[in-house]
Formats: sequence, structure tokens, C-alpha cells
Amino acid sequence: MDLTGLCSFAASIGCEVKTNEPLAPHTTFKVGGCCEAFIEINGPKSAAALCEAADGSGIRYCFLGNGSNVLFDDLGYKGAVFHIGSLMSDIGLAGNNRIRADAGTRLSSVCTLALDNSLSGLEFAYGIPGSVGGAVFMNAGAYGGEIKDVLVEVTVLYTVDHSIKRLERGDFVMKYRDTSFMNNGDIVLGAVFELKSGDKAEIKSAMDELIGRRRDKQPLEYPSAGSTFKRPFGYFAGKLIQDSGLRGFTIGGAQVSEKHCGFIINKGGATSADILALISHIQQTVKEKFGVELECEVRYIPYE
Repeated sequence: MDLTGLCSFAASIGCEVKTNEPLAPHTTFKVGGCCEAFIEINGPKSAAALCEAADGSGIRYCFLGNGSNVLFDDLGYKGAVFHIGSLMSDIGLAGNNRIRADAGTRLSSVCTLALDNSLSGLEFAYGIPGSVGGAVFMNAGAYGGEIKDVLVEVTVLYTVDHSIKRLERGDFVMKYRDTSFMNNGDIVLGAVFELKSGDKAEIKSAMDELIGRRRDKQPLEYPSAGSTFKRPFGYFAGKLIQDSGLRGFTIGGAQVSEKHCGFIINKGGATSADILALISHIQQTVKEKFGVELECEVRYIPYE
């Protein structure tokens, strides 16, 4: 089977297929070239079947969620992009103060459902511009909270044997911006969050406060991937970058945000090469001035 055959197979099992699809609209950085095939996954069984077909034929592929922490190459992606989005976004209550959600569900939708049912524990995540799959994959967090604090079950696709498994909390490792899934290649297909009963007004107040802090302190008016670097132990990345004199530093269309130095923004017309060059310059400058190595949070996906 070649890539054309994979696309035909995907269409035969009900997945939407596009060829030569621009990737920039599918990422929050709004950069990147075209992929050879863009396949909208419509369920766990389809994901498993497509992985098995691609692996069996030696076809390169990657999975993509909301694209909020991803940087594709300017040339695009040679292979198939399996998109987990709106066709995998079912969400609902699962009893015992639990919410279940498919990987393509927006994290903000989970937060809203929690609010509607007076469930507390996900307030910190309101405003994180990602999907459930991506949030679990990297243990997303903000304002003192992390996904690991409320995650109790994950449905994954084992890429080794293409089986689908449900994992309990003790079956995987989650640390600061690091998880088992980032290291073993397994694909997150869904998750269950366990929350606590709370006061609806207090929950809403906390969510409103945090979204207000985001708007005041983060450059939400520009395309970005959120915080560019992980927080180094004992420091804050944004403060190190600011103290290195890099506020507003620009390469091409990529800029260190003047509003929050922990963000690299697409000021207009930025390329993937611009962003990568700026990331490298920041890392080198901070290392020279403070001896601290900044680790990038953004996942760069090369053309081939």
C-alpha cells in the first residue's frame, strides 16, 4: 500500500481525507507548509486500523490534535497527518464526579462542563488552548495546577501492536511537562478526570480570574504556542529571557513578546525557520548570561 492507497482506505472507513493540506491553519503558531495527506480520524478503531496499515506499508505518519504546542517545518510534512479533532470530541459525565472526554475535545469544553455541574479541580486549565489528547500527552498545566492532579484514566493506542487499552492512574508516569506517552509513542485517545463537588459561583469566579490574568499578561492577540520553554528549576524562563535583554528581540516575523518574554509570537509572516532560529538564540543567550539551559516545550516536526 502506498500513500494513495492509505488515503483510499481511510475514506473507506469513514475518515475525511485531504491531500496537499496546508498545516499552518491547524496550528496555533500559524506556520508550516503542506502535508501530503491530512486524515481526520473518526474513532479509536479507525486510528488503530490506519496506524496498522501505515506501519505495515512503511508510510510515515504523525498524530495532531489542536496544534497548540507544535511547530511544523516550512516545507510541510512528508507523509500522513492523522488529525484527532471534531470527529473525536465526545464528552460527558461518567459518575462519581468524573468527566470522560475524547482526545479531540477542547480542554476549555471540559472546564465548562465541570462548571455546569459544580465540579472543581480544572479551573487552572480554563484558557489553555489545547485538546484533551495534547493536554494529557504533555501534562499541561498553569497557575499551580497540572492535568496529572485530576487524571484517573487514559485510553491509549499502543503503536507497537495497534491495540487499544485503558490505563489506570498507576499505569503511566506523569511529571512536570513530561509523561510516559511522550517517551513511548503511545497515542492518547481519551481520558477520564475526577473532580470534587464545589460551589458553582466560586468555580466560575476562579475561572474568570484566571482567564483575566491570561488576557492581561499573555500576548493572546498574536499566534503563538504558549510558553515556549519549560520552567527551569529555581528560575522562571520569562524572567531569564527578559533579564538577558531579549524583550522584543526579533528574527524575521518571530518575536520575543514584549508583553510576556516567555512567549515567542508570530508577529506577522513568521516562518518555522524564524521561530527555530529565535529559540536557539534565546537558549544560547540565556546560557551565556546565566548558565541556565532552557528546554523548549514546543515540539518541532521536521519535513522528513
